[in-house]
Amino acid sequence: MKTILNVIWLLLCGVWMAIGYAVAGIICFILIITIPFGIASFRMANYALWPFGRTVVRKPTAGAMSLIGNIIWLVVAGIWLAIGHIVTGLAMCLTIIGIPLGIASFKMVPVSLLPLGAQIVSTDSDVGAGGVPVQRPAY
Repeated sequence: MKTILNVIWLLLCGVWMAIGYAVAGIICFILIITIPFGIASFRMANYALWPFGRTVVRKPTAGAMSLIGNIIWLVVAGIWLAIGHIVTGLAMCLTIIGIPLGIASFKMVPVSLLPLGAQIVSTDSDVGAGGVPVQRPAY
C-alpha cells in the first residue's frame, strides 16, 4: 500500500516539493558557509519524493549548533517550505483519496521548519522515538 501511495504522491506533489528543497539546497551550497543547510535540504528533498514508509526522529545528540542553525534556517527558508507543505496538504485533503497524502504533507512541516538534528529513518527500522535504538525481545 505504501508503494501505491508513494507513486501517487510522487506524481501529484512529491516532485514539486523536492524541487523546492533542491533549489534551497543549491542556494545554500552557492553561499558556501551554509553548506550544512544544503545537505539537510537535499536530505529532505529525498524524503519529499518518497515519504511513505519513512519517518523523522530527533537525534538526542544534536547540540546547541543545530539549535542555532535551525533558527537561521527557519527565518531564511523553513517558513516558505512549511507554507508549501501546508498549501499542498490542504489541496490534497480536498478529495477523499488525497487525505492520506495531505496528512503526509502535514507530517513534513516540522522537519521543514527545523531540519538540523533530525534523522529520516525507515518505519521498519529498529529506531524508536528520539533516535534511541529499540531493544526487541529475543523470542
